[in-house]
Amino acid sequence: MSNTKYDALLTNDDLAPVPIEKRTWGTWNYTALWIGMCINIPSYMIASSLIQGGMNVLQSVLTVFLGNFIVLIPMILNGQIGVKYGIPFPVYSRISFGVRGANIPALLRAIVACGWFGIQCWIGGSAIYTMVQIIWLDAKYFPRVFPEYFGVALIPFLCFILFWSINVFLIYKGIESIKKLESYCAPILLFSGLALLFWAFNSASGLENLLLSPSKFKTQTDFFKFFFPALTGMVGFWATLSLNIPDFTRYAKDQKAQILGQSLGLPTTMTFIAFIGVTATMASFIIYGEYLWNPVELVGKFENKAIVFIAMALICLATLAMNVAANVVAPANDFSNLCPSLINFKKGGLITACIGLMIMPWRLISDPSGYIFTWLIGYSALLGPVAGILLIDYYIIRKSNIELDDLYQLKGKYSYTNGYNFFALVSLLCGVLPNIPGFLLQTKMVSSSTFPAFITDLYNYAWFIGLLISGVIYYFLMMVNKRLP
Repeated sequence: MSNTKYDALLTNDDLAPVPIEKRTWGTWNYTALWIGMCINIPSYMIASSLIQGGMNVLQSVLTVFLGNFIVLIPMILNGQIGVKYGIPFPVYSRISFGVRGANIPALLRAIVACGWFGIQCWIGGSAIYTMVQIIWLDAKYFPRVFPEYFGVALIPFLCFILFWSINVFLIYKGIESIKKLESYCAPILLFSGLALLFWAFNSASGLENLLLSPSKFKTQTDFFKFFFPALTGMVGFWATLSLNIPDFTRYAKDQKAQILGQSLGLPTTMTFIAFIGVTATMASFIIYGEYLWNPVELVGKFENKAIVFIAMALICLATLAMNVAANVVAPANDFSNLCPSLINFKKGGLITACIGLMIMPWRLISDPSGYIFTWLIGYSALLGPVAGILLIDYYIIRKSNIELDDLYQLKGKYSYTNGYNFFALVSLLCGVLPNIPGFLLQTKMVSSSTFPAFITDLYNYAWFIGLLISGVIYYFLMMVNKRLP
């Protein structure tokens, strides 16, 4: 389809529909994509942090599975439009939010990805730092250069910059390099996960009994009080990808490829890596007397330094595979959508990398409780409402039929009022507002007496509540104002 009919302010080669001849991704590519994205340090740590909160092994692993099964549903539904029309997430958002208003959900998604990009780069840099210490024993004694408030020493920071630079190189190489990386890495990462699982059972006698230990919750009420916010955190973990999955499915050969590939890759791999994380963490307690929920710290304690070096290299590979797929493609397209004539995919990716560097990610994951209940649930409160609006608009209102050319025209069907659909913006705000009191309480910006408990408790269900409220209000506003097709 020629771009000559599209407005230059709304399109470039990266935002235009993918031509049929370039839609080459099959089932294995999407399965491999999810294997590469799921086998990473945050996925590994997430079930272990549930155990720290009081769950037993079975409860924590099943919570991970259930959360990922739930998020698979909007993942497949949103992925459908990518296959059908070949468009990325920012262009998809134009249907509901308007050709200019789409920048709002796109930026919400992009900022979250920048945070994740920084976190993953810090984790990859930490693995490199462990490798450096094997070769240079005195690296940890290197004089401190940065001031104390910066929060990191020079050598770890340089390792972070090295890993960050590798990511930037892949950004420069483009989307095909990411496809190849995921396909090649998937078998290696699966094997490394099995190897760590074998180590845990082989090295820690009594591990079987520890895995069967009861939870710390005394009553069902106590359990569910923790379970629902934990489940929301699990959904929030991939809430970002459930929105921008069209960025990947636009390259699919057919709908079967994305549906089957995602179903095989997402819930199964996340459950697998969560079980490995729990098992290895339990083994660390038996062997070293402490729960080591970060695999970089765990593997760093191995006596065989050659194995440590290889393990750290695999951690770097896993982190790289996850980062460039999950945290570069989406924000690169989102930033490109801001000004398509000036920002292409590569420039958008570089903006992502720079923001990820400036947020000082080593501070963001220093506290595991903050990681789940502030970071994961917090941004799910923003992204759930966006998902509700998009799904209601595309499936309920438009019956999955859109005018493709109008998505690239300033005065087309999706221009609404000066490019903004204010009904979508109002619906988005309504979906976010109920979760703000709980977020303020979680971040200790207010006291527990500031709002009634039933108001702050809504935060435990942030993604679900936001999706439902925004979706319903959006449909109602579009219906009463006769904006339905």
